[in-house]
Amino acid sequence: MGVVTLTTSTSYLQYSVMSVCYLFSSRLVFLSHRMFEQGSKMFFCCCGDAMPQRVMLQGAGPGAQVPAHLTRVPISLIGTDADTDYSDKTVKGKVVRKGPLVSLASDNFILKTVIQEEDFPPKASSQNPSINVVLFGALAEDFSHAVDRGDSVVASGFAVGRSPTFNKDKLHPFNLLLSGDAACVYVSRPPPPPDPRSPPASKRSSALPAEGSRTKAPKYSYCRLDDLKAGSVVNTYGVVVFFKQPFKSRGTDFCSTLKITDQSNQKVGCTVFCEKLEDHPQVFQVGDIVRLHRVKVQSFNNSMTLVNTFGFSVLAFDGPEGGSIEPRTSSCSFHWDQEDRRTVEELRSWTSSQALLPLVPTTPLSAAQPKAYFDLTCQLLAKAPIDSSCTLLRVWDGTRCAHTLLKVIVEQNVTEGPSSFSKGRESLIASILVYDNHVESAVQLKPGDFLRIYNLRAIPGSSKAQGLSSSSSSRAEAEAEGVDHLLFHLHGGTAYGRGIRVLPENSQDVQELKRVMEAVPEEAEDHFSELNDSLMLEVWSTPPQCPAAEPTECSTERSCDHDTQPVTLSELKRSGPGRVHHVRVQLRSYEPHRLHQALKLYCSKCTKMQDVPDDDLLASLFSEEKDSEPCVFPPWALSGRVLIPGDSPTFPSRSLSVHLSTRLLCADKPRELIFLMGSTLEETCRLAAGYLNIVPVMSSGGHMTLLDLSAPFLFRGRKRYYGCKRCSEVTVREPEGVELIDEKVVAEALGVQLLQFVLLMKLELQDATDTLDVFLWSDAESFFGVSAEDVAANQEAQNRIRQTMDSLCPAGGSAGGRPWMDLCLTAYRAEDEAGQNQTCYQILQSTVTKPASTTSTTSTTSIGATVTR
Repeated sequence: MGVVTLTTSTSYLQYSVMSVCYLFSSRLVFLSHRMFEQGSKMFFCCCGDAMPQRVMLQGAGPGAQVPAHLTRVPISLIGTDADTDYSDKTVKGKVVRKGPLVSLASDNFILKTVIQEEDFPPKASSQNPSINVVLFGALAEDFSHAVDRGDSVVASGFAVGRSPTFNKDKLHPFNLLLSGDAACVYVSRPPPPPDPRSPPASKRSSALPAEGSRTKAPKYSYCRLDDLKAGSVVNTYGVVVFFKQPFKSRGTDFCSTLKITDQSNQKVGCTVFCEKLEDHPQVFQVGDIVRLHRVKVQSFNNSMTLVNTFGFSVLAFDGPEGGSIEPRTSSCSFHWDQEDRRTVEELRSWTSSQALLPLVPTTPLSAAQPKAYFDLTCQLLAKAPIDSSCTLLRVWDGTRCAHTLLKVIVEQNVTEGPSSFSKGRESLIASILVYDNHVESAVQLKPGDFLRIYNLRAIPGSSKAQGLSSSSSSRAEAEAEGVDHLLFHLHGGTAYGRGIRVLPENSQDVQELKRVMEAVPEEAEDHFSELNDSLMLEVWSTPPQCPAAEPTECSTERSCDHDTQPVTLSELKRSGPGRVHHVRVQLRSYEPHRLHQALKLYCSKCTKMQDVPDDDLLASLFSEEKDSEPCVFPPWALSGRVLIPGDSPTFPSRSLSVHLSTRLLCADKPRELIFLMGSTLEETCRLAAGYLNIVPVMSSGGHMTLLDLSAPFLFRGRKRYYGCKRCSEVTVREPEGVELIDEKVVAEALGVQLLQFVLLMKLELQDATDTLDVFLWSDAESFFGVSAEDVAANQEAQNRIRQTMDSLCPAGGSAGGRPWMDLCLTAYRAEDEAGQNQTCYQILQSTVTKPASTTSTTSTTSIGATVTR
C-alpha cells in the first residue's frame, strides 16, 4: 500500500487532494481509494498490487518535512568530491524548466527537468546554480503529471553523472539521475493567493471538476509547412513526395530522408536519424501521409528542413482515399483521436485533387522492360549470398514477364529457402542481384516476406554477355531464337530512393498481391514452363556485375634494386625508420573490405586526401541547382537547348540549357566541350555518352559558375573529374586552343586544381614471428597493374583488384592455404590523429604477377618471387 502524506490547510487541502488523485489515476485506475484523517494530516491510501509511489506532494505548513535522516547538499557542491555517497543526501530547488514526457517503450519513460536553488546554506557558492535532473520509468511519469513549473522539489536517492549538454546549456557540469525504488521527489506547492471574490473553501465544490480536467489526454498543435520558423520544435503533418529507405550512416544510426508537402504547397525536406530501423517512418510509396512529432526546424540554403530531436515520434498512413487509416508505427502508445483522423482524410482528399499519387505505384514483372528502372512489389521465395558485396534474391509476383528471365543458380548449401521449384513456378521467378549497402538489408529478409524493391533495374543480357556461362545447347537455342534475357539489379547507394522495404501482411498492396498469386493455377504454371524452360540460361554463381571465377594464382615480384637480405617481421619492428626491408609474408586481412572504398581523391598541391563522393550526395548537389536563377552568359558562349528523352511518365522528356565555345564551333568541333545547366546527375551521365567533355554549371549572382566542387567539374564518358576546394580559384573561361581538349586543359581554363584518383589500402601481414600493418598507396597502381582512374570507371579493373585480393586472402581460408609474398617495405615516421609520432610502413616497388597458364598446385604451394637488380 502506498501512502501519500498531505497537510491539511484550509482551501489548499482540496487542491492538494485533487492533485494527488490525478497523480495516481493514470497508473492505478483499478485500485480502490480511501481517505482518512489522523491528527492534523490527511492520508491518501492506494490499496492493491501496485508499485510504491515516489512523488510526494506536500503542503506549505510546518508538517511538510523530508525524513530527518536525509541531509541536504548544495547544488554547487554536487560532483566536486568523487568519493561522496549521495544515498542519504537531498537536493532542493525550484522547477524552472520541465521537458516533455518521452515514451521509450511500454511502461518505460524518461523526463528531463531543470531545478534552481533558491536559498543557500552557509558556505555555499555565491552563485545561483541550476542543474539538470533526469527521471526514468514510473517516477518520470508521476513527475510529469504531478509537478509544474514553479513548484519546489526535494530529490533524494539520486545518482550523479556528467552532463553531456554542459557546453551547450552552461548549467551544472553534472546531472542528477533518478531511477529505481530508492529515488524519491518531495513536492511542495505554495497555496494560490486568496481571491476575495471566491466563497469559502467549504463551498467551492464546483471548482473540483475544473481541476479534474487535468486528466484529459494531451492536446497537440500542428504547424503548417508554410509557417515553419527556424530554431523551433514543432509537430506537423505532410504528404510524402519523395523518400529514401533507411540506410546506415557513418555513425551508429540509420538515416532516412523524406520530402513532404501540404495544402500550402511548400515542399520541406526531413532527415531522421534513429538507431533502430523500426523507429523510422514506415513510408511505402509517394503519396503516403506522415505525422511528425517533435522535429526541429533548421534553415539550409534558404530552405526550411526538419530534423528529428529528443522525443521524436512518427506515424505513417496510406495516401489513397478509401484506404486503411490504421497508423503505421513501432510505438506501443501514441495519441490518436478524431481530429487526427479528420486531418488525414483532408490531406487524402487534397492529395487526390493535386494528382500527387503515382498512377501506377509499382510495376509488375509482366510489364518490366529492358534497361528500365521501376518499383516492384513481390514475395521472396529464396535467397543466397554470392560474395561479400552481392546477394541473390529469387522473387515472384504471380505474373509472367514478357521477356525470358535469366536464372542464376547457386550451390544448395548456401541457399536459404527452397533451392528448386516446380517447372511451372520456375518460369515465373525473377533473379535479383542486390549490391553493396543493400546486402546488409538482404541479410534480414526471410523467405516468405513480402517486399517492395525501389529503383530496381532490368538488365538485358544474352548468352554472349560478359561474365555469363551456360551450357552449349542452351547457348545455341538462345542464339537461334534471338532471345533477350532479363536479370534484375538493385545497385548500391540510395539515389532515387533505391532500397528494400518489407511490407506488413495486412497492407492493401500485399492483399492485392496475394489475390494475383492465388489466381495462378498450377496447370497454367506448367504451360509457362513448356514455353520457357528450354530458353533458360543457367549461370553458376555468376552475377554479371561481379563475375566470380576460379581464384587466379598470383605471385609478387619486387622491382626494386635494393641489395638487402630478407628479414622477419619481428626483426623489422626492432629496426628504426628510414630504412628499406625485404620480407616474405602472408596476407592475413585487409581494409576496406568493400574495395570501392579504397578509391580516394588526392591533391598533389596541398597533399590532402578525401573520399570519392557517392551518387546520393552528387544527386542532391545536382538537384539543388536544377532550377538555377537567370544569368548573363559570357560573350564567348553560344547558348542553345538539348532534349533529354524521357523513359517513363514519371520521368518525362526535358529540354536543358547548353552553352558552346565559339572557338570550338568555328573549328567544327561542337561536341568537344559543352557547358550544361539545370541537369540532374542521371541526365548528365546520359549526355556524357554523346559529348566528349561536359562541364555542369549553375547561375550564381547572375553569372555562370561551376557547381560546388564536391561534385565533378567535368564528365568525360564514364569518367568523372574532381577539383580541390582548398586550392582551386574557380572562373569559367573558354579553353585555349582546340587541338586537344582533355581534363588538364579544361581544369586550367576553369581555375581548378585537378584531384588525382589514388588507391589506399591497409594490409595486415604475418609470418611465423609476428604481424604488421602496412599501407599500400603510392605504388598501389603498379602493385595491381591497373590505374586508379580506370578503377573509378571500369568494372573490369575493379574485378581485377577483387580477384587479386581473393587470391592473396581467400575468404575462410586457413593460413596454410594462403600464398607467400615477397615484398619491399619502407619504414617512416608520421603523426597520428592525436599528434603523436609513430612508425608506419608502406609497400614499395612490388607487383602482383599472374602466370600465363595456370598449373595444378596443392593448397600449400608457396608463391615464389624474384628480385630485379
